Amino acid sequence: MTFQGWLLILAFVGITLALVKPIGLWLFALYEGRNTPLHRLLGPVERGFYRLSGIDPAQEQGWRRYAAHMLIFNVVLLLFTYALLRLQAVLPLNPLGFAGTSEHLSFNTAVSFTTNTNWQSYSGESTMSNLSQMLALTIHNFLSSATGIALAFALFRGFARREAAGIGNFWADITRVTLYLLLPLCVVYALFLIASGVPQTLAGSVDATTLEGAGQTIALGPVASQEAIKMLGTNGGGFFNANSAHPFENPTALTNFVQMLSIFAIGVGLTYCFGKAVGNVRQGWAILAAMLTIFLIGVTITYWQEGTGNPVLHQLGAMGGNMEGKEVRFGIAASALFSVITTAASCGAVNAMHDSFTALGGMIPLLNIQLGEVVVGGVGAGIYGFLLFAILAVFVAGLMVGRTPEYVGKKIESHEVKLAVLAIAVLPLVILGFTAVASVLPAGLAGPLNKGPHGFSEMLYAFTSGVGNNGSAFAGLTANTPFYDGLLGVAMWIGRFFVIVPMLAIAGGLAAKKYTPETAGSFPTTGPLWTGLLVGIILILGGLTFLPSLALGPIADHLAMIHGQTF
Repeated sequence: MTFQGWLLILAFVGITLALVKPIGLWLFALYEGRNTPLHRLLGPVERGFYRLSGIDPAQEQGWRRYAAHMLIFNVVLLLFTYALLRLQAVLPLNPLGFAGTSEHLSFNTAVSFTTNTNWQSYSGESTMSNLSQMLALTIHNFLSSATGIALAFALFRGFARREAAGIGNFWADITRVTLYLLLPLCVVYALFLIASGVPQTLAGSVDATTLEGAGQTIALGPVASQEAIKMLGTNGGGFFNANSAHPFENPTALTNFVQMLSIFAIGVGLTYCFGKAVGNVRQGWAILAAMLTIFLIGVTITYWQEGTGNPVLHQLGAMGGNMEGKEVRFGIAASALFSVITTAASCGAVNAMHDSFTALGGMIPLLNIQLGEVVVGGVGAGIYGFLLFAILAVFVAGLMVGRTPEYVGKKIESHEVKLAVLAIAVLPLVILGFTAVASVLPAGLAGPLNKGPHGFSEMLYAFTSGVGNNGSAFAGLTANTPFYDGLLGVAMWIGRFFVIVPMLAIAGGLAAKKYTPETAGSFPTTGPLWTGLLVGIILILGGLTFLPSLALGPIADHLAMIHGQTF
């Protein structure tokens, strides 16, 4: 570990904190449906969309109707993407003549991008046409991200409204978020990436001559536009197989730093937006403090492990930190930081291979996802996932003070607690269940590259990433098979929507409740005690649930490593 490495981490945290309020205020304007400076330019587009689609943006929807419209919208997107990928060979903008993808890969990819997971069982530059990259994948990056933010708005309204029947209008929410937030930010971001050397062209490839005089075909395409929403929308799906380790996706140390900031930017802004929505910005800062506490613990462990290096290689005379699987232009600190950011934020983009990290260095990204990716989390998904844990935490706190639990003026009763437990329990049930299935079936055991604990970690990470809607891979796992494509597709769908529906039910129930003012007996939910309780609840639930599986994988791998044992 170096001083420059810690300076990079501190600079990231400092700039992230500086972005919280301005982005949060912009999100709050969209949450309330107020005009922004962009409405003068884009307002006619929004109103034209409503007229063409017959939507009344002022019409309130109850939680059931909100959920139904959201599910129908996503099913239609899934079917559209599946059809486009299967028919890729006969569609235009396919300069390299790629065939349509197989049934199981089309299913997996369609589910993956619909659920904001962006798990990729393929190499983009050798599988997807430009049309597929733009129309099937990049558009999904916008709409799945906007869906997450819209759902967060719905839950905010549940806490903020008093005896109300509705939680907003799904179509109005997703339209405003896409039009006034994601599109403008991505236009600016894409121009920055183009200026930094990221390609943006409809050409399929270019021929080059290497220093040795040999010929090489270099894949190109509309990369910058996809890269921008990939990061801002915490999607993570790369245009190229190497993702953000590829110089055409992430060419410089500056683009790397901006990409890390952009992964967290909207997520941290949503914490401030929540505070504004419930009329107490300290509530948002308390949530962010808990998030950053867990984040900094993870960064410290990962950087420490990667900076210390591999004792097996040290015994062979190769001293220093662990540079295996990392880009020299980024180094250990930036790679370790990126790995924690991308798994804390449900992004899934990678600038280094997690499979090549030390055992405990690779365990932290895995654990980040297993905690529910509530440490900032995916845009929208992180904050509503965190609020589910807050409901459980305030329930525990209510038991401590001997009265009905309350949070931001709403009584938390058995109905909300049961739904929160149901939503949170989805992750461990599916992750551990599907990993167990893969660990005993021949089709599952054929996937890992490595044997022993590390091979188990590859399977565990795959299902953790799928259910957690992260999309990053431990690498080493051959996933483009009917078994893994099918099972991971099911896992991604469950991990997304089996959490969303109970969450919306909570939002609907809370919106209908009266406001309960704080009294002297209320448990404070803005101070250090509350922040500590939130951190404890999240770590205890995640730690106790997944500790046995971590012991079989990365912990066993670490113990073997320090004793010089390899598999």
